[in-house]
Amino acid sequence: MKVESGKMKLESGRSRLSTFHFPLSVLLLLLLLAGCKHKEPVRQPLPSTDYTQVAVPAFSADSAYAFVEAQLAFGPRIPGSKAWSQCADYLTARMRRWCDTVMVQDFHTTLWDGSTVPGRNIIASLNPRAPKRILLAAHWDSRRWADHDADPDLQRSPVPGANDGASGVAALMEMARTMSAMPPSVGVDFIFFDVEDQGVADWSEAYDEHSWCKGSQYWADNRHVPFYTAVYGVLFDMIGTPEPRFTKEYISRQYAPGLVDKLWQCATALGYGHIFVSQNTDPILDDHLYVNQRAGIPMVDIVQNSPHTSFFSHWHTTTDDLQSVNADALRIVATVVMKTLYADYPNE
Repeated sequence: MKVESGKMKLESGRSRLSTFHFPLSVLLLLLLLAGCKHKEPVRQPLPSTDYTQVAVPAFSADSAYAFVEAQLAFGPRIPGSKAWSQCADYLTARMRRWCDTVMVQDFHTTLWDGSTVPGRNIIASLNPRAPKRILLAAHWDSRRWADHDADPDLQRSPVPGANDGASGVAALMEMARTMSAMPPSVGVDFIFFDVEDQGVADWSEAYDEHSWCKGSQYWADNRHVPFYTAVYGVLFDMIGTPEPRFTKEYISRQYAPGLVDKLWQCATALGYGHIFVSQNTDPILDDHLYVNQRAGIPMVDIVQNSPHTSFFSHWHTTTDDLQSVNADALRIVATVVMKTLYADYPNE
């Protein structure tokens, strides 16, 4: 974590933590929020695994891309809107085709501006009776305000949310479709979190870190199955950019260091070391924070980390449309996660 003169901030809500002149009280809050520790967890050497030989379902990049297109066809998935309701019905119906059970967790939440919106977490499960479970998640809402748009006149327009939202959901949909025909020897829960991207806008001075990730906060406090837990979780966020780049994010390293090492080792073995970059980077305020801290499930965030921009160039703009998504990027991320999962829990 970057700390300079004891001052740092959360840039634009849930982006990287970096230096700024904030009071000490805010610094302490952010340190607590990120679960910061002075030392990196001690890593145990991983057993050697030939990930190239691990059998996994055949992931179709074209199918996953079509799922991105389908979500965008409804329009921006702003909580409470007609497009949001229609997309929720679509996602629920699709997951029911492939999964053993599907639950919709309805809730209401208050946004930073005082407005109250409905939310729907969609939870679909393979092999729901298996005692050991893996949690795979993404957020499905799209942002109400394009507060990073270069055109000031568009900064209160909705974001299409192709990469920031739809890409992770689409990858999980295709994984559910293919994994249903070749299930691993463990239960798998796919969760589409809602109201993730409606946090405090840049033009507001009333910063509140908990104004983000409302769906995962609600789920962590009200899990769909009493006492639900999982061996681990993986969060997919902004995974579809034409120039994918994923680093070892701080909160992921703190709560799930072994899984970080496994995923990045697998990616390197498959020839994707230039995409899953072996670089330690700062905390990201994302859904995995609440899954880690409140639900106690070690979860890794696979999230775009471009070196010179905030996540990716179209982030929180009106141009986060289909140009922001590359089908092969979806395939690469899904393949790395499935190879890692099936190496430990092969199809029987």
